[in-house]
Amino acid sequence: MSQYLTTRELADLLRIGERKAYDLASSGEVPCVRAMGKLLFPRAEVVAWLNASRSGPQVAEPPLPPIVAGSHDPLLDWALRESGSGLATYYDGSFDGLTRLSERKAQAAVLHIHEDDGFNKNSLRDAFGEAPVILYEVARRERGLLLAPGVTDIKAFEDLKSRRVILRQDSAASQRLFDTQLESHGMTRDDLDVQPGCARTEEELAIALHDQKAEAGFGLGALAKLYNLGIVPTHSERLDLAIWRRAFFDPPMQKLMTFLRSEQFSLRAREFGGYDLSGLGAIHHNGASG
Repeated sequence: MSQYLTTRELADLLRIGERKAYDLASSGEVPCVRAMGKLLFPRAEVVAWLNASRSGPQVAEPPLPPIVAGSHDPLLDWALRESGSGLATYYDGSFDGLTRLSERKAQAAVLHIHEDDGFNKNSLRDAFGEAPVILYEVARRERGLLLAPGVTDIKAFEDLKSRRVILRQDSAASQRLFDTQLESHGMTRDDLDVQPGCARTEEELAIALHDQKAEAGFGLGALAKLYNLGIVPTHSERLDLAIWRRAFFDPPMQKLMTFLRSEQFSLRAREFGGYDLSGLGAIHHNGASG
C-alpha cells in the first residue's frame, strides 16, 4: 500500500469529484505535498485529518495485537523473551514492519533504515505523518561483510564479484543497503554468485555462513564471534523501536522497557559485542496527533 494518495485516490476515498479534491488541496484544507508538478496526499495524515474532523461519540479503537514486527536483532529478540513481556514477534524486515505497524497488525516495529541524514525517522514520517507513534532508540550496532570460516581474501565490497553470497529478503533494510553499496561500487546482484533462497533473519544468515553454504553475507558484527565468522566492518547503524503511543504505556511494553534499562541487558550486550547502548531510551520522534 502506497504511503501517498493521488488526487484520484483521495477523491475516491472521500467520495467526491476530482475537481473538489483539487479545491481542497488549493485551499489548504487537506494535507498534501507538491512534488515534480504533482499533488500527493500523505495517507496517514489524511486519515488523521479525517479523524480530527469527526463528530459524535468517540468509539474506542480495537486493541493492538501484542506483536513486535520488523527487523530481527538477536539482542532485542533475547530481551523480548527474557523480560517476560509476553510480546510475540514477526520478523520480516524493517519495511514489512512499517507496513504491519501502519495496518495495526503490530504494536511495535524494529527498524534500522539508513537515511541521508540519520536513521528511521524520515521513513516513519513518510508512512505515518504525525500519527501518535514513538521512535525509541535501543542501540547502535556494527554491520559489515560477514565471512565464512577460512575466508580471508574478501576485504571490501568489490571483492564480492563472482563469490558465493547469501542475501536477505527484499523487505529487509540491510538488503536495500547492500544493494545500494553494490551500485556504488559499479556492481549488481548479477555480478555475484547468489545462493538459492535468502536468510529471513540475521541469525539465519550467520548460520548459513557458519555451515559454509556461502562465503559472505551482509550481517551483524554481534554474530561474528558467536558463529566463528570473519567480519569486515562497513557501517554503524541505529536500532529503534517504533511503537504506537497507546501501546507504549501498556504493561507488556513497559515491562520490556524496564528490562532494557537493566544491568542484565547491558551485560548481554557486552557479551555479544558490536553494540553501543549509550543512546538507549532516546526518543527520536513523538507523533503529535492522537
